[in-house]
Amino acid sequence: MRYKVTFVVGLALGYVLGTRAGRERYEQLKKSARGLAQNPAVRNAAETAGQTGRQYAGKAFAAVGDKVGDAIPSSLAGRVRSLRDRSGGGFEDDWGTSNT
Repeated sequence: MRYKVTFVVGLALGYVLGTRAGRERYEQLKKSARGLAQNPAVRNAAETAGQTGRQYAGKAFAAVGDKVGDAIPSSLAGRVRSLRDRSGGGFEDDWGTSNT
């Protein structure tokens, strides 16, 4: 019985000390992540990546839409149009078309 009590006390003490140390490390990571997210260079890179992704999604939708035709549901077409409008699209290019 004495060994069980010692084990449980040791387990509880280890848990308390471990969670306290873990919480401090979590706060450090959270602070550095917040600082990274507020960095203007990182924010600009994320914005650029998002815009580029939306542009490629619109181009891919147009290329697939030309091949598939009316089989694309109108709800999906509306979503892609809204992505294209948000990205400041409106330009056309020859992405996804064959030059043969």
